[in-house]
Amino acid sequence: MPLQTRQSAEFFFLRQRRSLVCAAAVLATSITGSALAQNFPITPGQRATADQVAQNGVPLSELAPNAPDSYTIKRGDTLWAISGVFLKTPWRWPELWGMNRQDIQNPHRIYPGQVLYLIKSGDRAILSTRPAGNGDPATVRVSPRTRYESLGDSAVPPVSLQAIESFLTEPMIVDEATFARAPRIVATQENRVLLTRGDRAYARALYGDGPQNEPLRVVDGKSIDYRVFRNATPLRDPTTSEILGYEAQYLGKAQLVSGETQRPAADGKAPAEIVPASIDIVAAKEEMRIGDRLLPEPERELSHFVPRAPDTPQSGQIVSVYGNAVRYAAQNQVVSINRGRAHGIERGHVLALQRESSLITDTTDQTRPQLRLPGERNGLMMVFRTFDKVSYALVLQITDGVKVGDRFVNP
Repeated sequence: MPLQTRQSAEFFFLRQRRSLVCAAAVLATSITGSALAQNFPITPGQRATADQVAQNGVPLSELAPNAPDSYTIKRGDTLWAISGVFLKTPWRWPELWGMNRQDIQNPHRIYPGQVLYLIKSGDRAILSTRPAGNGDPATVRVSPRTRYESLGDSAVPPVSLQAIESFLTEPMIVDEATFARAPRIVATQENRVLLTRGDRAYARALYGDGPQNEPLRVVDGKSIDYRVFRNATPLRDPTTSEILGYEAQYLGKAQLVSGETQRPAADGKAPAEIVPASIDIVAAKEEMRIGDRLLPEPERELSHFVPRAPDTPQSGQIVSVYGNAVRYAAQNQVVSINRGRAHGIERGHVLALQRESSLITDTTDQTRPQLRLPGERNGLMMVFRTFDKVSYALVLQITDGVKVGDRFVNP
């Protein structure tokens, strides 16, 4: 190929590449701006810590004993695991991220294939995407090609999202009044006993044996999505027995097709006929039936979390272990705790699980006194969904099983 033609081709490719980079930068800025507007995923406190650490580095005493000089991010890694590679305490992500703010501006935008280098100088250390002694990024030769990949799908997740994905949309903590007022399925086509995806059913929000509600209605001609629930199980505080909320069993999703109305009687004397709303079952985890309740579909929460220690002292107990006939929770299982938004609990808070203290007899003493063994740390969990008085947490590390009544404190 003639030199001039080759130069023109290279110029065209570089210009196209620059356009793609600019577009990606705009998209990243938009995503980051939206996240910061919601105080998520990077809090002002974490940013301040990162700025400070970025200037000074991290003390060598804070590094994990076997922290490697470099680490290549692999598909399937989590930010929690990567943090544990370099730091003694994985939830101290601002330190890990803040080691080099210029290279790692957002921990949620690192991807498989990137190499992280641990650079030590004196009694401090920094983390960089460039090897020691190389101030400029390495020259990478590229060739024109097209590749489509979702950045959101390939970015390294904070924790194993597979373990909590269903909990971001399925379990619902409601108060007793909300569940009592919830619209319910009142009839089926052809007197069917069970409903599944594709079936038509009928529901009411206005009924005489409960508090008065707003009727089910279609707004501006648009269908409204609902979740279908059953059996709101009370969650009680293990110590006080106070009902903290009701955990409703998720069954599936329904779409409102037409609203409920009333039709005057033909003779004008009899009570008006009730015409229930029509709903279509659009998703079914379990079969549904008459009496099941409807709750509006909430907005989907962001699926990124920044593990961090709570800013205020926290302590409480495990309320339940999620799952039928499950008594003990292991790693990557979900538990509910008796602390929520009202207590200052936030998504991403890391809490230390405590092994329950036990009472034993001292057989080495002739008087056989009773000894109360102290409770010890049993593992770590991270809160990923909060309600007023209850939160869901994922068990990240565990020595022994976690059961109802076990205590937790700040890490």
